[in-house]
Amino acid sequence: MSVRWFFPVFFLSGACALVYQVVWLRLAMARYGVTAPMVAIVLSVFMAGIAAGSLGAGRLARRSAGARLALPLALYGLAELVIALSGRAVPALLGSGAALGARLGASEAWASLAHYALAGAWIALLLLPATAAMGATVPLALWAIRRGAARAVSERAFSYLYLANTLGALAGTLLSAFVLFEWLGFAGASQLAVAANALLAALALALSVAAGRRERSGGIELAPGATNGASPEEVADLTAGRARGPFFAALALTGFASLAMEVVWTRLFTSFLGTEVYTFALILAVYLAATAAGAALYRARTARGALAAPPSAALWGALAVAALLPLVAADPRLGAVAAPSMDSVADVGWGALRVALGILPFCLLLGYVTPRLVDSGSRGDPQRAGRAYAVNLAGCIVGPLAAGFLLLPQVGERTAIALLALPLAGLALAGQARRASLRALTGAGLAGATLWLATVDPATRYGAHRLKRDYAATTVALGEGMERRLLVNGVGMTRLTPVTKMMAHLPLALLDHPPESALVVCFGMGTTFRSLASWGIDTTAVELIPGVVELFDFFHADAERVLASPAGARVVVDDGRRFLERSERAFDVITVDPPPPVMAAGSSLLYSKEFYAVAAERLRPGGILHQWLPGGDDVVIASFTRALAESFPHLRVFGSLERWGVHFLASERPIALPSRDELLRRVPERARADLLEWSPKATVASLFGHVFARELAVDSLLARSPATPALTDDRPFNEYFLLRGLASGAPAE
Repeated sequence: MSVRWFFPVFFLSGACALVYQVVWLRLAMARYGVTAPMVAIVLSVFMAGIAAGSLGAGRLARRSAGARLALPLALYGLAELVIALSGRAVPALLGSGAALGARLGASEAWASLAHYALAGAWIALLLLPATAAMGATVPLALWAIRRGAARAVSERAFSYLYLANTLGALAGTLLSAFVLFEWLGFAGASQLAVAANALLAALALALSVAAGRRERSGGIELAPGATNGASPEEVADLTAGRARGPFFAALALTGFASLAMEVVWTRLFTSFLGTEVYTFALILAVYLAATAAGAALYRARTARGALAAPPSAALWGALAVAALLPLVAADPRLGAVAAPSMDSVADVGWGALRVALGILPFCLLLGYVTPRLVDSGSRGDPQRAGRAYAVNLAGCIVGPLAAGFLLLPQVGERTAIALLALPLAGLALAGQARRASLRALTGAGLAGATLWLATVDPATRYGAHRLKRDYAATTVALGEGMERRLLVNGVGMTRLTPVTKMMAHLPLALLDHPPESALVVCFGMGTTFRSLASWGIDTTAVELIPGVVELFDFFHADAERVLASPAGARVVVDDGRRFLERSERAFDVITVDPPPPVMAAGSSLLYSKEFYAVAAERLRPGGILHQWLPGGDDVVIASFTRALAESFPHLRVFGSLERWGVHFLASERPIALPSRDELLRRVPERARADLLEWSPKATVASLFGHVFARELAVDSLLARSPATPALTDDRPFNEYFLLRGLASGAPAE
């Protein structure tokens, strides 16, 4: 059989794998929390499974080297079948781990370590069969190619499969983010991938049956120069282990650096691209496109000649220098930093150009180096290729963890990139061992460039007064007086405004009973939390980013006094949805203010029907859920309103004091507007003072009156897009909007 058969197969398989990765990560975050540890767990399990599958299948291929072509084809078909079956099973079973955790002890005091240990074990149990099957496809395909193709072809086969798989992943990235998830939802896109894997399984099994029949009839012969196993020279080389240490070290290092860099790039370029899902897809697409181009360049350069030697010192040096280019592209001295909206074509285009100029050279060289390393070290042998690929993936597992939990919190984005470039420079210097002058010159040049490029701190970029780094984000507080602002990864989150006070006072004042406790999801500057506490009730806030909480006293001088409230005041660093799911407490008011903009990646998990079902269980009888919606197009507003209307029997909607954004109030009981006297009686003196703090010329009655006068009819909001269903975890209309924006000619607000 022709080796060309494997290109479309690996292209389609790579596209499906990318879809599964995004869908499974999204499902895990919905059930276990939108936290950095959860993202790390899913990605690490994904990479670990692929590495294990690659290593195991490579060993199987070596032990069964004398087998005929039918066996590797059959095993490849079974691997694709396992992936397809997992594509159906994982979404259905992933949430069962959360239910198990609840039965084991879902109390507010339940340690996060225990939660992550249980969640990680369950995720690993579900994902490892599929990911191991994904990893097994490479050595199984190499086994089949080695059995049926000439040695000159099979020795370069890994790079051929690597190129096809990378191009498939690129197609999967673009199609899923820009088309499939909006068109079909996560479930529909996942089922499409399942169908594709099932088709590949059927095709491989059919070819295996046909090959078996021909082999039994003597119709299949080895291609000229083909071999069932490794040559005696290769076996001796493998046994002796010549140069295996540096070879494996280089493979692990490229995997480590590439995935660690990707984590840092996302943090570094967010302020130029924004927080929409399309911006993250853009970074990944540039990464994959450049990597594929590098692999294609390697293939072209070795098409007519002998197998390429391992990468030279000059090539490693070029990779180290290219690793520093994102620091140049993201240098604040090249222009102002301002996170754009998706309808600002010029800003997005400039941000995309920065990303391309910054990461494309590194990814191009990486795509050239990685397959060259594996081809030169394995020469088409399935076991050696599987082992090499597994070592590379082991680096991919450690890289994101080191970047997210060590480098970014401790030294920040710019210094992290500089540090990640140093080991690559070390490989270049090691290759210059016999040329001391060149080694010294190269080392001095790289060290000087690194020190210069790493000098600019994010605090300089924004003129920040205070800066906090942690595993979740780089958080900046700046400004004076009422002009103080909060930025997370360069994106403005909130400002000092009476609107955030009303997020607390409005639902509390409309309760039909005296409040005892309240919860705010998303802390921000702490204004809403502070206003809730002014009622003299037990107050809890949940915030995902530790640095945001640590800046509370920058925005409010009385932060220490608020936290020492005798009625109880606490801030929990956690995912808001996960906190509600595992808490046994009930609240009179739950107020939710998701991070802006309304189309921010992951924000729909705090706007969906599934979230409201969880929140409803944590409301006391007669309690009120307050949800803030800063904006959105007609589809977003209608889908969001329908989600609330289908989750609660009573819903009222009010415009804000500043005529932007909307307050949604939902409850199991009717929500009645109190008279002026009743309103003043309900609001305690400290709460009145808090409400009027930034509106000295107003009165409590006038501020509430302005909001009450701006009530919006629920039916009118639903009528904006009557055919749009409720916003759910599976159909996040606020995050995926490109197709309808193109159709209407008007981007989401």
